[in-house]
Order: sequence, then C-alpha cells, then structure tokens
Amino acid sequence: MPDKDCGRLPGNAIDPVREKPGMHLLKSFVPALALLIGSGAMAQSVYPDRPIRMIVPLAAASAVDVAARIVTQKMAENMGQQIVIINQPGAAGLIGAEQVAKATPDGYTIGGFNDSIMTMLPNLYSNMRWDILKDFEPVSLVATVEWGLIASNQTSYKSAADLIAAAKAAPGMINYGSGGPGSPQHLAMAMFASEAGISLTHVPYKGATQAATDVAGGQIPVAFQGLGTVASLVRGGQVKLLGVTTQERLAQFPDVPTVSESGLPGFFFNSWFAILAPAKTPNDIITRLNAEVVKAIGDPDVRHKLEELGFAPRGTSPEELRNLTRDQLAKYARVIKEMGLGND
Repeated sequence: MPDKDCGRLPGNAIDPVREKPGMHLLKSFVPALALLIGSGAMAQSVYPDRPIRMIVPLAAASAVDVAARIVTQKMAENMGQQIVIINQPGAAGLIGAEQVAKATPDGYTIGGFNDSIMTMLPNLYSNMRWDILKDFEPVSLVATVEWGLIASNQTSYKSAADLIAAAKAAPGMINYGSGGPGSPQHLAMAMFASEAGISLTHVPYKGATQAATDVAGGQIPVAFQGLGTVASLVRGGQVKLLGVTTQERLAQFPDVPTVSESGLPGFFFNSWFAILAPAKTPNDIITRLNAEVVKAIGDPDVRHKLEELGFAPRGTSPEELRNLTRDQLAKYARVIKEMGLGND
C-alpha cells in the first residue's frame, strides 16, 4: 500500500514538476530588479531634474532683475540646474505676475517680484485677476532695495529741498518718471509730493530702466529709483543723486545726504524683492527652494555684489514672507486711500 505521504518532498526540496531548473535564480533576481527600477524612478523624480524659469515682471536691468540674476546664478550653481530669467514687463508687473499664478505648480516656474506687485498693486486696482495671498506660495524675501531721488544733469537741483522749492514755484510743471502706474517709483514720488505739499506730473513708462535712462538723457528731470537700477549711472556721472531714502546715509554713497536731511524731514521709503511660486506647489519643493535661496544669499560674494548695488540681503522663511506681505498690504491700503491713488 503506497505511503500516504509519498507525494510530499522532504525538507526544502524542489519539486521538479512544479519548478523547472533555474527558476529559483529568477525568483531571486526579480526583487533585485524591482529595487533597481524603483531606485531609478526615485532618482528621476529628484527636484530639480530640468531647468527652472523665473518670471520677473519687470524690465531687464531693473533693480529686481539685477538682484534676481545675481542670486539665481548662485542657486543654479548649487542646484546643478539652470535658472532662466524671463523678463515680462508691462502693466507695472500685472502681466508677468499672472503668468506665474497660472503656471503649473511643479517648481519649474517661479516668480521674482518686488513689493509693488505684491502689496501696492492689489490696493490700487479692484479688478485684479489674481490674489497675492491665495494664488502664490511664498518662498523667501531676498533683499530690501534702497532708494534714491535722482535728477537730470540738465537741472539745477542739488538737493531734495531744491526740487521742492522749484515745484512750489511752478505747480504741476515738473514731470517725474516711473515704471508705470502703481509702480514703486510712482508711489514713492506720490508720497514725497504729498508730504512736501507740492504738485508734480506723473509720466509712466513700461519699466523703471527706461524711466532712469530718460532722466540720464534729460527727457525727464527727476525720478525716484531703486539704487540697484541707477548705481552705475550715478557713479558714471550720468545722473545726480540728490538724496537717498534711507534713515541714515549709505556706505556706498557716503557723501549723499538722506532725503530727510536734505529737504523733507522724516521721509523714508524702501522696497523689497522676494521669490514666490504658484499656489499648491508641493511643500517639499518650497522647502528646497527656500533653502537654496537662503544658501545663495549667505554666500559672501553674492552678499558683496548685492550690497554694492544698494541692496540689503535678507533671507526669510516662507511664513515670515507671508506675514510681511500681509502687513505691507495693510500699510499700503491706508497710504493709498489717504492719497486717493486707487483706480478701479
């Protein structure tokens, strides 16, 4: 009588019918192959694995554009991927900002914005196509931009007091240039005129650089400008720097008085440059971008270049930038309402 266990194989023996020779090698190979494939997929998904584009909604060579190029060059070196700057001026930055807001939130389109776009324009226009707090993810504050009052060499002005006196003698007859309605150049001069009790005529341009160029060429007598935009013009003697809008004199221009001490006591103005991403960009990408911005700003060479151009390097967490944006929105809401600059 056959043994009832005769169909069993002792121990770990392989059934020659059920498993052909070499099958056990295949079984051991499959998990290893799966591991390799999984590792390859993970390697391919590491951010960034292709160039990043940064939309700067301002003209080339503007203060923000200059700072963006300095910082992103170091970021690109550290990240091993190119960061391409795309200038999209027009409508004081509204057009370029909208492109960032509507971009795919994958970390490959980011924006380099000034505070005008983030906190001034939303208070100037009621029909905005994007919301700065809802349609963007803050990455980091990059730098604050120090400002100055410049004048054409064809004018006789030597100080802010001279401009105020001339404007009082000829109300509305002196033009000033800006990067467009709602730009920081516009708001700075509107605040200056309001505090000084004078009337000036606004001549908007498509970008701050063009306005600065026309001051140098004598087409426009005066303008407020970020020093990052006009530092080379000042050092080259192409424009006069009547005063800086800081609370104290700047080390870069020690012989230039503040506007406060040269004609309008208490006047202060600066702006800032920040990096944002479209809303819903994954948190891990925001964290990586923030770390790279802060790392780039901490580089001594980057800091030196920014400071030479009139920037004060910063670097913040995303939450700190979000809070700053909220505070500035509230501040300019009051200022713009008081000056009656809103435009529906």
